[in-house]
Amino acid sequence: MTRRRTFILGTVAAVGAVVVGWSILPPRQRLAPSQPLPATEGQMPLNGWVKIGADNTVTVMLAKSEMGQGVHTSLAMLLADELDADWSSVRIEAAPVDAIYGNLAAGVDGLPFHPDDPSVLKRGVEWMTAKAMRELGVMVTGGSTSVKDLLLPMREAGASARAMLVGAAAEQWKVPAGECRTLAGRVLHGNDKSASFGELAAAAALRDLPRGVALKAPSAFTLIGKPIKRIEGRAKANGSAVFGIDVLPPGLLYASVVMCPTLGGTVAAFDGAAASELPGVKAVLKVSGHHGGTAGVAVIADQPYRAMKAVKLVNVTWAPGEAAAFSSDAAMKQLSTVLDSEHGFGYFKTGDVDAAMKAAAKVLVAEYRAPYLAHATMEPINCTVQVKDGSATVWASTQVPSIARGAVADVLGIDAKKVDVRVQLLGGGFGRRLEVDFIAQAAEIALAADGEPVQTIWSREEDVKHDFYRPACVARFQAGLDAQGRLTAWRNASAGQAVVPQVLARNFGLPGVGPDKTTSEGAFDQPYEFANARIGHEIVDLPVPVGFWRSVGHSHQAFFKEGFIDEVAHGAGQDPVAFRASLLQQHPRHLAVLNRCAQEAGWGQALAPAADGAKRARGIALHHSFGSVVAQVAEVSVGADKRIRVHRVVCVIDCGLAVNPGLIRQQMESGIVFGLGAALYGRIDIAGGQVQQSNYHDVPMLRFDECPVIETHIMPSTAHPEGVGEPGTPPIAPAVANALFALTGQRLRELPLALA
Repeated sequence: MTRRRTFILGTVAAVGAVVVGWSILPPRQRLAPSQPLPATEGQMPLNGWVKIGADNTVTVMLAKSEMGQGVHTSLAMLLADELDADWSSVRIEAAPVDAIYGNLAAGVDGLPFHPDDPSVLKRGVEWMTAKAMRELGVMVTGGSTSVKDLLLPMREAGASARAMLVGAAAEQWKVPAGECRTLAGRVLHGNDKSASFGELAAAAALRDLPRGVALKAPSAFTLIGKPIKRIEGRAKANGSAVFGIDVLPPGLLYASVVMCPTLGGTVAAFDGAAASELPGVKAVLKVSGHHGGTAGVAVIADQPYRAMKAVKLVNVTWAPGEAAAFSSDAAMKQLSTVLDSEHGFGYFKTGDVDAAMKAAAKVLVAEYRAPYLAHATMEPINCTVQVKDGSATVWASTQVPSIARGAVADVLGIDAKKVDVRVQLLGGGFGRRLEVDFIAQAAEIALAADGEPVQTIWSREEDVKHDFYRPACVARFQAGLDAQGRLTAWRNASAGQAVVPQVLARNFGLPGVGPDKTTSEGAFDQPYEFANARIGHEIVDLPVPVGFWRSVGHSHQAFFKEGFIDEVAHGAGQDPVAFRASLLQQHPRHLAVLNRCAQEAGWGQALAPAADGAKRARGIALHHSFGSVVAQVAEVSVGADKRIRVHRVVCVIDCGLAVNPGLIRQQMESGIVFGLGAALYGRIDIAGGQVQQSNYHDVPMLRFDECPVIETHIMPSTAHPEGVGEPGTPPIAPAVANALFALTGQRLRELPLALA
């Protein structure tokens, strides 16, 4: 018994020592891939991120998906700057699936800590999460983390490659490496020795990967900080750029699908005889609902139109499932009722809010609402798959290539290593292409094609009706003011579905454990200095598939929070900018953004009427999301038909180091246009489990003649770069709503915005 106890205790101690030892080590290296990079003749991989060609081309391997945000350009700039490459020689290539390309920052940013939390616990959990994400190696483009995640790996890859090239040159010239320098794709020594990267690449590739290379000081940057034009811009302009729907492998067939009109429904029975008789039809089949998707039927044909025409002739008996009784109107009432008795998980608490509220001289209350939203990306959902000889090739516009590979492998019953995922340009993502339902579906369809490649394309109607929607949400607020109009108490509770548990379940088969930060982000993690506050969220399970939508929880929580803070400012009889500033005295970064935005917008100055003589007013919003601080002022008027018109938006962002200011301005414009379209028009209604909208006529986008003049100002910073793709979206809806209140006296607390 003693020997057994000694063995057990010794084993536990040994395992504990291993775990502790593992936990204190940094995340594993991210420079050398597990398998050599694929290379063409004359190309020499120097690490997992860069290949140098004998023709002097520098090929940067990109592990993030390009969906219009310009990330391919920014990441290539980081590596090329440290390499001292000639920018005109830089090319890009999609990285293969490998653990070194996994996204560490996405996992860390998903932790439910307040940005101001200085605790050792927070630092420790972030450290362990980064290590775990490195081991998992999940390749994902999302959460505005691309540059943040890869700043160091891309710079280290460039610096390491430069050191190897310099070492090769020094060895050939028999001079100290420290006497050599690099410039525009060449290694130089004094005034008499010079060699191009291409001439040195083969010798450099034989050298060991250096460790601990020195990185450039910001003063030595030649590319970083410059508004370099998009590296893929010319291809997009001349039509040679290849998106997922542009893939045309030899022998390509096409598939069209129709899914059960009720979310989550299945096929009880189907008759494909009429469809099979049409010209060009190759197969009619039933398809499962993969990874949270809905089941349906598909037709494979030799032309897209023939497949689209034939699938409409398939006679299907549907089995609707549990969602058949669901109504979004009833769900909104349910969410509101939940808040009568529940206050949700407390993400943030300080002081004694109950006592402060009782002692308040004035208490303000409000309820805000936001509907379900679809992504409605411009490029229709599509995926091309060829299943042949026990392997599969997948051409997809995806934000998650590693998850896509696993999904296809599961459907086909093959090893994931036999699935080759080739990531194409994305015609919009916004979170929709973080899902793999359509990729798994395309793989199942391709199985019926006898080895020929099949491109599965969804109609716009199927896309709108079978999305993973931004959750509907209801929020309640209370604010207490003292006799001097100072905010003394803040209580906020919201209710709605949670995205992360659904994503974990449908993509990894894992239960959602612990609080989901995305439910309350934009509410609990803001900089306002509340003396007494409690902010929470109550998760309500509903039979609607929900997913990440551009800026996720911030997209609606910013509208709620910034709308109510404006109400409180008005209730206190204070200017909205001055009131916010009074709550940011310990947050100089946020205060600087707020004041700069007000200054650039001419806050407090008279506004001239619109061209038709209608009065105009300004509204402001400040929001911290994805590590960046953004303030926006919207100038708004109302037409005779009560149509809301936004004339000008002034935007200020502090995102840390501005790697490419031109791309940051483009992303702010994109986020504002995206968010403004949702603020004015966006909603998804569900009745009997069926989505009522179907296409752009009832899911409208912002039109050119509705787009305001947008002015973006970037705060100078040398801090670590933070998110850019999503932070421009959250502030626009509350800025417009606050301007409408200043203009009309109507306080709009529900999206989309509509005047009475």
